Amino acid sequence: MSNSSKVPPRPPGMPEVPEPEPASPVGSAHLRLDGVLELRMGASAPGGIVGHALFIIKPGDARYESVLEHLGPIEPGGYAPVLPFLSGTF
Repeated sequence: MSNSSKVPPRPPGMPEVPEPEPASPVGSAHLRLDGVLELRMGASAPGGIVGHALFIIKPGDARYESVLEHLGPIEPGGYAPVLPFLSGTF
């Protein structure tokens, strides 16, 4: 049996790796009673750059199920925060 999968001990004086900060929401989602998702999202960048977007995603859209999965539990008529999507997944 190989020991290659074990992590070696941390050298004395080496700082601990900090826990990653939890992701902040980049918008909000609303699941309408007709099943349509409304995603209101925003972003900003240095230099005063600001962007806002509204995405309307209907049942049957290729992204619908993956977006619902990303949002987590949301009831019809309800709202949920939108956490950042991995690059290229939306």
